[in-house]
Amino acid sequence: MNDKVKIAGIQIDPEIMNIEKNLRKILDQSKIAVENKADLIVFPECALSGYVYASREEALPYMVTVPGPQTDKLVECAKELDVHMVVGLLEKDPEQDKYYNSAVLVSPQGIIGTYRKTHLPFLGVDRFLDPGDGPLRVYNTRVGILGIHICYDCNFPENARVMTLLGAEILILPTNWPNGRNKVPEFVVNTRAYENKVAVVAVDRVGNERGTHFIGTSKIINAVGDTLAEASGDNEEIIYAEIDLNDSRNKRYVFKPGEFELDFIGDRRPELYGEIKELYNDPEKI
Repeated sequence: MNDKVKIAGIQIDPEIMNIEKNLRKILDQSKIAVENKADLIVFPECALSGYVYASREEALPYMVTVPGPQTDKLVECAKELDVHMVVGLLEKDPEQDKYYNSAVLVSPQGIIGTYRKTHLPFLGVDRFLDPGDGPLRVYNTRVGILGIHICYDCNFPENARVMTLLGAEILILPTNWPNGRNKVPEFVVNTRAYENKVAVVAVDRVGNERGTHFIGTSKIINAVGDTLAEASGDNEEIIYAEIDLNDSRNKRYVFKPGEFELDFIGDRRPELYGEIKELYNDPEKI
């Protein structure tokens, strides 16, 4: 595994109900990113399908199986370009009759894993999908130890903290932020990076879809919470940044050796946090 990884966040405007066009764009933009030496490429949430569907039935023709013909194309691309990719899509699981907002992680060797969105807002196609039931996990790859969550998930700090404790060095967040969610790219994603001392890659879409405007502002953030690259609010574009994984591996903030040092992981008091689970199991205590 390398210590430094060049990341490309590809901010696009997917076309709803047009998987083939969106797939071509994903493949074409991936080639451009690799020409610019990217090791890891991240696309938005629902990059393959679009997002603002009016019902589950309307979205069904644009859901894919994993693996399946569309993810096979992603694997072929990753193999040809020798790159790792994370792509948001709508997933159907015929065996369980379940339907998910998912992100697939592919490498030159094939599909490494699929994350299913855990927290579903009452918005767009998420209104009609099944929540992912975990467990949360990380993926040990040559481009780092990767954790994946999707959009609304980042508002719940437990997701990021669990993946950090599992060893994540980069947290990947495909997202579709609509108007009104500007505080998430402005504050939340940088906070997740800072409080966990782990790099965060948040990749949003742009454009208008059925009256919903998406705000872009994709970001790549290092493990001390600094924004290394940020996209515009309305253009399709690729942002790049190099991440030093050693920053994620070393959890201590040393401001003045021996006098002012912080460790957001080592200084935790987990023996005091069990109340969270107890309150969840007994809401009457709240």
